[in-house]
Amino acid sequence: MTEHPADPVPLRYAETGEVHLDFHGATNTTIEFILARFGQDALDQIFRKVGTDVYRSIHEDLAAGDTRQLVAHWEHFFTREDCDYDIAVGEDEIVLTVRRCTAWHHVAKLVGAPSPQFCDQTTRTNEGMAEATPFAIDTEITGPGSCRQIIRRRS
Repeated sequence: MTEHPADPVPLRYAETGEVHLDFHGATNTTIEFILARFGQDALDQIFRKVGTDVYRSIHEDLAAGDTRQLVAHWEHFFTREDCDYDIAVGEDEIVLTVRRCTAWHHVAKLVGAPSPQFCDQTTRTNEGMAEATPFAIDTEITGPGSCRQIIRRRS
């Protein structure tokens, strides 16, 4: 894995200020709309494009073999939303463990149960960020509002 120096990594997106968690509710509603109107394949394509295009700078860094921006992105946003998480950087993999995803639990409060495809935004976006790079990002949903995201070099 790429070394992770103490120097901060510049992020393309690093919003600060008040967190508007209802954004996640709007995302959940959008997921349901896309599924009903266009189907799972369309949803998968949209999230893949988010990974390759919206997070272009992360995608480009991964393609260059550099995981630092993705790790910094995780740290920024999971801390900003007060998630219960940790990141373990090892020699062969980087593991993000999310014990309590604030977004998922906020949507559960808003609508009772997030869409069964709510976490697809993470899984498919990760796949898009890793597409055509030396890395794979595997996302394992470990429970309601919890997951493990693992970055490994492709064999």
